[in-house]
Amino acid sequence: MEGGGGTLSEIHQSAKKLLLRSRDGLERLERLEYSATAAAAVAGADSELSFAVKKDITQIQSLCVEMDRLWRSVAAKPQRDLWKRKVEQIAEEAESLRASLDKYNSRNQKRIREANERAELLGRANGDSAHVLRIFDEEAQAIQSVRTSSRELENANALGEAILSSIHGQRERLKSAHRKALDILNTVGISNSVLRLIERRNRVDQWIKYAGMLLTVIFLFAFVLWRH
Repeated sequence: MEGGGGTLSEIHQSAKKLLLRSRDGLERLERLEYSATAAAAVAGADSELSFAVKKDITQIQSLCVEMDRLWRSVAAKPQRDLWKRKVEQIAEEAESLRASLDKYNSRNQKRIREANERAELLGRANGDSAHVLRIFDEEAQAIQSVRTSSRELENANALGEAILSSIHGQRERLKSAHRKALDILNTVGISNSVLRLIERRNRVDQWIKYAGMLLTVIFLFAFVLWRH
């Protein structure tokens, strides 16, 4: 379990110390980025710290290569599996720190580029701050105009949806009224047919009644004549 740089346990302890120092350095860089001394960071005051963090991460990754070689020579499988997980954890943390450092350096380079562009803009303006303010004012007006247009489009869309919803509601009500009118007309048509049938039945009943009365009178008259 020994290598050129010490035992596996010693190398692991060294890697953990470097991890702590790298993590602390990266946190200091991020605090510097968002602190009042960000201008100094743009000017390059954090370059030394960034370089030191990068150097530590590179050293950690070198130690991981060494530990990866050493844990494979461990005889006991449980210990070998344990060291494998420990080495993989160190390697993953180192890779995560490198990714964070790369993101920080990218943001820092962007800030430097933007600072140079602003300086160049101010230099072309020959110290005329009114020109710079006018540019910012025009940009602000353009942004406000876009926002106003967006709100107007949203209002117009909402109005259109309300109108379509109202038209749909009116259409449904008209359909309902039309169905009710048809039902009423059908009901009235049936009622008229029933009334006409009743009237015809009444007239037939009246004729039957009158005919019966007439036949009764004739029968009585004939009976009286026959008795005499």
